[in-house]
Amino acid sequence: MRQNLVAGNWKMNNNAEQTADLIGDLKSSMEGFEPNCRVMIAPTFVNLAAAAPNTEGTIVEVAAQNMHQAEKGAYTGEISVDMLKSVGIQTVILGHSERRTYFKEDDALLKAKVTTALANGMEVIFCFGELLAERKAGNHFTVVESQLKNVLFDLFSDQWKQIVLAYEPVWAIGTGETASPEQAQEMHSFIRGLVNTKYSETVANELTILYGGSVKPDNAKEIFSKEDVDGGLIGGASLKVADFTAIIQAC
Repeated sequence: MRQNLVAGNWKMNNNAEQTADLIGDLKSSMEGFEPNCRVMIAPTFVNLAAAAPNTEGTIVEVAAQNMHQAEKGAYTGEISVDMLKSVGIQTVILGHSERRTYFKEDDALLKAKVTTALANGMEVIFCFGELLAERKAGNHFTVVESQLKNVLFDLFSDQWKQIVLAYEPVWAIGTGETASPEQAQEMHSFIRGLVNTKYSETVANELTILYGGSVKPDNAKEIFSKEDVDGGLIGGASLKVADFTAIIQAC
């Protein structure tokens, strides 16, 4: 049985004090209810070492926003998988559209990162999705299929237990635009079908697929109600405790 997940990607926001305050407020806001999903936050690198112990013993998990594909070496400014694990991090977000766009991460690089993460026992939230021009041209299914096949379809079946997928319609990130619940379900169903065809119905049915495109408290419940939408990768709304808590409650 697949698990629902709501993960907050904090991106390049919050200094150490702000991170501690936001975590404290989140823990307080969640007292007294048991969500129907895993709850995860992804602070910036410099705050991971403090965030992990600050959430220990709670339902809040901590993930990293990125990692380098090499396990060690002369890569100034980069963070290795061992560094993440050494401060208690077991999950990493890879392939986010901002990494692809601003830092030119391509499928070959992302495949190397995924390989390193899985080999070291990490869970991967793998992001992918189409640009507005690709959607308008009717190429959104082709783009998504290519991104998945190029990076993930050489994995063994049992490795998919370490994979969470996050579909990001890039045109709906930080723009205020949101794919309709029907559009989200259509794509998520297509994605699950690809995995089913390549691997098995069991692998596909156990796979958590998140929607990552401007989820807000007022649209979360309708989006999450769709059969193949198993939660969300949340950006700006995860920086506001009331909004993030409302999204978690909608899952």
